[in-house]
Amino acid sequence: MDREQLCMLKELMALEFTVLEFHLYLDTHPTDQRALMEYNSFVQQLSVLKRQYQDRYGPLTWQEPSAYPWQWINEPWPWEICYE
Repeated sequence: MDREQLCMLKELMALEFTVLEFHLYLDTHPTDQRALMEYNSFVQQLSVLKRQYQDRYGPLTWQEPSAYPWQWINEPWPWEICYE
């Protein structure tokens, strides 16, 4: 895994964490309009980054469509990635 791919993966993980935290907050504060706007903004950013990552490096999850040949097995498994 090259440096650029690792940076994108870390950014994806940070955005996914942020989206999840906003999701949980909005479960208990559904009328917080500012939080909902922030949530929607982060969801959009995450969607764009996921698309860019998958276009360059292949699927992030096994539920994604795959080009031929099957690409899911080409990436390192999560425990094989050195995040340093």
